[in-house]
Amino acid sequence: MGTIKRSEITPVEIGPKRTRYLAYTDNLMVVAIDFEDGPTSEPDPPHAHPHEQITYVESGEVLFFLGNESTQLGPGDMFTVPPNQPHSIQLLTKHVRLIDSFTPVREEFI
Repeated sequence: MGTIKRSEITPVEIGPKRTRYLAYTDNLMVVAIDFEDGPTSEPDPPHAHPHEQITYVESGEVLFFLGNESTQLGPGDMFTVPPNQPHSIQLLTKHVRLIDSFTPVREEFI
């Protein structure tokens, strides 16, 4: 894929006021997700996938749910998700940007 300039791509809408754009190699994917629909009164529905995930909170604040635990996170914080572990977030601010890394690549995002 080479270089990806934010100014030259159109983010994909993944829900109302939610967009993402990504870069990937054969074994690794990075996904920038912008949420503009916060704060929310409930967490998003939990989901799980076979990919390892590390997420960096670039801006905004979220509650991160992993299993039965929740943690409030803000800019500069990170979280990890093991494969097949149910997880979710709840938006605490109007705007949130998360940077997700996945291995292997999430083919359904391409």
